[in-house]
Amino acid sequence: FMRVILPAILPALLTGFAMAFARAVGEYGSVIFIAGNMPMVSEITPLIIIGKLEQYDYAGATAVATVMLVISFILLLVINALQAWQRRTIAP
Repeated sequence: FMRVILPAILPALLTGFAMAFARAVGEYGSVIFIAGNMPMVSEITPLIIIGKLEQYDYAGATAVATVMLVISFILLLVINALQAWQRRTIAP
């Protein structure tokens, strides 16, 4: 499995993870309908940003969005590095 199947499906797994992560970062409508927006229970970062914008706390919303953006960029950079490494190790 580790030498045959996993190397063959690793690019698809990493790409799927990146796409699912990108989708999950922006998904807040279903959370509002299903779990609500209870502080410290079901809060997600897009809802925190919206709450701060509704309170005219632009600096706070910018800070939360910047942290979220940096984490997203780092995660996508790691995924791209893993895919490049995987391509180099399999290439003939």
